[in-house]
Amino acid sequence: MCSGSGVIMKKKKEIRCWDLKGVSLRVKREKDSEGNEKPIISGYAAVFNSMSEDLGGFREKIKPGAFKNALKKSDCRALFNHDSNFPLGRQSAGTLTLKEDDKGLYMEVDPPDTQYARDLMVSIERGDVVEQSFGFTIKTDEWQEDRDNGKTTRTLIEVDELFDVSPVVFPAYPDTTVAKRSLDEFKKSTAISGDDTSAITRKAEDEKKEKYFKSKGYLK
Repeated sequence: MCSGSGVIMKKKKEIRCWDLKGVSLRVKREKDSEGNEKPIISGYAAVFNSMSEDLGGFREKIKPGAFKNALKKSDCRALFNHDSNFPLGRQSAGTLTLKEDDKGLYMEVDPPDTQYARDLMVSIERGDVVEQSFGFTIKTDEWQEDRDNGKTTRTLIEVDELFDVSPVVFPAYPDTTVAKRSLDEFKKSTAISGDDTSAITRKAEDEKKEKYFKSKGYLK
C-alpha cells in the first residue's frame, strides 16, 4: 500500500453523492411554539467511512471530522437539485441546521411555504426523492493505492467550504476534474518511490554498486 497527501487549490467546487443506504431523506412533523405543526426535511448529506462509487479510476471516502471546520465558517444553503432558484434553507437564516455526528453530516431544513417546497416534500414522502448530494471545496485529501489490486482511494480529510446540501432526483455522475488533478499529482509523487517497479530495481542496483565501490575504496 502506498499513500500520499496534498492540499489542492481552494474555490474549485466539487459535488458528490454517496449511496446513503438506510439514511435516506424524510419529512418529519414538529410542533412550533404556538402548537402548530410544521414539516422538517431531515437526513444525511454524507456518511463517514463509506466508499463511493467508481469515480473514473478511483473511489472516495470521508474521514470523520472532515466537516468540522467548514461548518464554522460556511454559510451553507439547502437547495433542490443544486439549483439556486429553489432555495430550501440557509445556515445564517437559521432555516438550515447542519451537524456532524458519529455517522456523518446530518441536516435539518425548515422549508419555505412555497409550491416547489411543498411538491418536494410530497415526493420525499412518496419515496420518489430519497438522495442528497453536497457541494464543497477540499482543503486536505489523501490518496492510497493498493498495489495488489491496483485500486486507488481518495480520503477527504478536511473540507474547506461547504456550499450547499441538496435533495436530488437524479444523483448526477460527479465532475471529478479537481479530484483527478490531485490524483495525477499523487501518481507523480509515487512514480519512483512506490509504483514504478523498474525504478525501484534500478535504485537497488545503484545502491549495490555504490556499496561495492566503497568497499574497494573507490568511493568515500
